[in-house]
Amino acid sequence: MGSSSGTSSGSTLIQNSGSEENLQALMDQRKRKRMLSNRESARRSRMRKQKHLDELVDQVAQLRKENHQLGNNVNIVSQHYLNLETENSILRVQKNELTHRLESLNEILGFLNAGNGGFGSSEEVGGGVVIDQPIDCFFNPMSCAYVANQPILASADLFQY
Repeated sequence: MGSSSGTSSGSTLIQNSGSEENLQALMDQRKRKRMLSNRESARRSRMRKQKHLDELVDQVAQLRKENHQLGNNVNIVSQHYLNLETENSILRVQKNELTHRLESLNEILGFLNAGNGGFGSSEEVGGGVVIDQPIDCFFNPMSCAYVANQPILASADLFQY
């Protein structure tokens, strides 16, 4: 870098103008260098932003895929839960029916025991051993009018919506 000395001689003026031209050329060169550096920095910044945007787009796609899979899993689990709830309801109804049947059979047994003094007819076998003979209607339900042979009514069809 040169500077002007402030003298009024002609040779100094020529030197100063040459020095000013060199200074101007140097400043222009630095300016061009700075502009190129700024352009390169801006280009790198745009590339980083584009790369970040691409990564975010990929992440959005991945998250949407996971969300879709989780939604499918929720649907499968929900359907399985509904199936188990239906099966559980059927089993409850069947349990109630079987409990009612057992109570009815116990009432019948109580009636028969009260009416006959025991479960069936008794016979003495040698040595004083008593063998109870069961009433025929328990082996052949069709021979007794009060014993109903009904199927369990609860089924999956009962609970379909």
